[in-house]
Amino acid sequence: MNFTRRFILNLPLVILAQSASAASIDQTVEIWIRPITAVLSSVVFFEINFFGQPAPLIVLWLVAAALFFSVYMGFINIRGFSHALRVVRGDYKDSTADGEITHFQAVSTAISGTVGIGNIGGVAVAIGMGGPGAAFWLFLAGFLGMSTKLVECTLGVKYRKINADGSVSGGPMYYLEALLTERKFPRIGKLLGGFYALALVIGCFGIGNMFQSNQAYAQFVNITGGDQSFFGERGWLFGLIMALTIGAVIIGGIRSIARVASKIVPFMSILYVVSALVILIMSAEYLPEAITLIIFEAFSAQSATGGMVGAMIIGFQRAVFSNEAGIGSASIAHSAVQTDEPASEGLVSLLEPFIDTMVICTLSSLVIVATAYPAGLMEAGLEGIELTSAAFEHHISWAPYPLALAGLLFAFSTTLAWSYYGLQGWLYLVGDSPKAQLGFKLVFCGFVMLGSMIQLTAVLDFSDAMVFLISIPNILGLYFFAPLVKREVNLYLKKIRDSREEFNE
Repeated sequence: MNFTRRFILNLPLVILAQSASAASIDQTVEIWIRPITAVLSSVVFFEINFFGQPAPLIVLWLVAAALFFSVYMGFINIRGFSHALRVVRGDYKDSTADGEITHFQAVSTAISGTVGIGNIGGVAVAIGMGGPGAAFWLFLAGFLGMSTKLVECTLGVKYRKINADGSVSGGPMYYLEALLTERKFPRIGKLLGGFYALALVIGCFGIGNMFQSNQAYAQFVNITGGDQSFFGERGWLFGLIMALTIGAVIIGGIRSIARVASKIVPFMSILYVVSALVILIMSAEYLPEAITLIIFEAFSAQSATGGMVGAMIIGFQRAVFSNEAGIGSASIAHSAVQTDEPASEGLVSLLEPFIDTMVICTLSSLVIVATAYPAGLMEAGLEGIELTSAAFEHHISWAPYPLALAGLLFAFSTTLAWSYYGLQGWLYLVGDSPKAQLGFKLVFCGFVMLGSMIQLTAVLDFSDAMVFLISIPNILGLYFFAPLVKREVNLYLKKIRDSREEFNE
């Protein structure tokens, strides 16, 4: 709490000294953190030779788990999809069950944590590195990741903690602790849960906070006139406004976050999907060729990007970075749902990778391949979100504006979700109290502002590595719990089938 008070008291000084000290802050942090980040990243993102191509072992770890759970659960990502839609629609709502938010609010919050700038710019980078074939493997990895989400979100609800005030605490730290406690290793379980929670807190300040506010600021400046605009040299002011807005939402806890997410997520998703479909309609003559190229390049033996294996690795990597299946963060949001049936929320979580990766990322891929390729934009040296924006602008001069608005909303909603993830990790470590909650939220908002002012690359890379590091114990836990989840899901679906048969009789 002393850190929180010092940070708040010194905040005005940070604002006044921004122009003079931002560079020195960047340099100082880089000097201290970069060596640590380099070592951690080399371990977490260690590459092996995969059929002649370098592949991050962590990506293969996550994709292998997704494939296993899809097969082991009998391709529940297909069997359970229609029921997931009915649950989200409210057909099985139980207002007497424990929990704080509805199924729709839970999935909206979780989607808000995964749908981000990477869905726009990250896909363009993947195609630039892996060729059009990467889009196919990205789609497939999203499909497989649905089953991983089901397992971790079912466990999130099953092992959640209902607090005295009716609030809910849940997530991997709780089911990993339970895994070892049930096997007579409670201390190791608590230690493993604590490690997950600590890594989650670190990750929330980096990729879930500073990176998002930094990208939101860049997008805002870009659509308001660039560096010459009013906000061009006032990152601190944009950061302050964003921090105050974030603070006004997160101060109300998960119920407030879920209410806002349930409004923003449908709007920003529809905005982007409609915009992308309009561009695809205008590029309709190239669409069949684009789809053919994606499939052909996905299985091509040779290409400048490493052929089939190269495209597969890049596509899988973009997918797991986008939907976060296997990291376990989404189960924290799903744990707060109002239900007594853990499997029902596991089925709802199938919708996350579907929307995030199979719909939004695939549309981004098609826009780039059907528009940027024929227009010669790939040869112009554009990459990332600039390439996606140029593809939109190719047909409609003002199209980058709704794209930028979608990007802003993506960043804002991601920050909201990760504030809750980080808070739950923090409370697991220090205990739930009003002071602990308030202190974390104030510091989190301070870092939102800081992210708009300076670019701390080393910190972001460190938090990124920590988030993916926790997928190792999380996936191991999911393997151990897989039989339990399978029974839970099968019993739940049987109960639903039996109730329908009774109703029909």
